[in-house]
Amino acid sequence: MFKNLRLIYITTKDRSEAERIAKMLVEENLAACANIIDNMGSVYKWKDKVVTENECILIAKTSYSNVQLLTQRVKELHSYEVPCVVSLKISEQEGNQDYINWVAGSVKPPLSSEEKLKNS
Repeated sequence: MFKNLRLIYITTKDRSEAERIAKMLVEENLAACANIIDNMGSVYKWKDKVVTENECILIAKTSYSNVQLLTQRVKELHSYEVPCVVSLKISEQEGNQDYINWVAGSVKPPLSSEEKLKNS
């Protein structure tokens, strides 16, 4: 069965923000789980200035059908004006199939238009 799963790469200002966002994504079933990596060094240009600072990496696992909702939720929760949220495809043919099945079973599909109307 093709599951169409994604890793979502997100950067945050610090561990506290990464944890807050990760907990919301998992609680809302937009992500099966999330990993946090502290103290990533970043160099980027923002508003014509080169910036060097430490950030935190947040990697969420989800389905393709949740990427748009997850991205919107991250943008709502994030402190950055333009947060990094990038989707990377997971190969379902490689890796631990039990884990891949767990991820697929742990995220909810987005509501259909009819379901949205029922819930409003």
